[in-house]
Amino acid sequence: MGIPIVTHRITTIMPETAAHLSLMQWLSPGFPTGAFAYSHGLEQAIAAGDVTDAGSFAHWLGDVLTHGAGWSDAVLLACGLRGEDLGALDNLARALAGSAERLHETVEQGAAFARAQEGLRGAAVSLRVLPIAVAEAARELPLLPDQIIALFLHSFAANLVSAAVRIVPLGQIAGQRVLAGMHGQITAIARRATQAKTTDIATSAFRAEIAAMQHETLDVRLFKT
Repeated sequence: MGIPIVTHRITTIMPETAAHLSLMQWLSPGFPTGAFAYSHGLEQAIAAGDVTDAGSFAHWLGDVLTHGAGWSDAVLLACGLRGEDLGALDNLARALAGSAERLHETVEQGAAFARAQEGLRGAAVSLRVLPIAVAEAARELPLLPDQIIALFLHSFAANLVSAAVRIVPLGQIAGQRVLAGMHGQITAIARRATQAKTTDIATSAFRAEIAAMQHETLDVRLFKT
């Protein structure tokens, strides 16, 4: 009887592919930032009757992405990726937070992101607010800035979709339709952000910011913000 021949298929993961996988891991729901605990004021908007179904949620989410924290965080992330001073950007991001709850949200998630990065890298990582923490980690990845920013915004939107599914409530498919409907908007914001400077940051999602403020005194709360 002959000796069986065992062949091994060698698969090479290209650096860009590995970088995509790393970024997807960092921005996935399984990465321990505690993002699931934050609704960005959505819980209050639902309690107030501003968000009642898939249509009103899509409108609310689109405004937050384009005119609220989505845009400002995208610009801050872009500036960090292109090599601007991370400490100065971190200070600016904290000053831009429209309420104490919004500040806690980005500070706490950023700190959790940094702790997880420390565990992965085996080295100390500076504590930053979330978009700046992501910028610091993603600077070394061989990916285009608009790809990184788009995935960051998609993660943000996906977390809010998950919250809406639980508390509007929406069906799972309805939530996924809303998220799919945001893809073009997210892509456009990411592309704009790559060319933007900190002087281009401006927000006008006033009702979302007010909802975040009012959420602090909401009688029954499932989310931190």
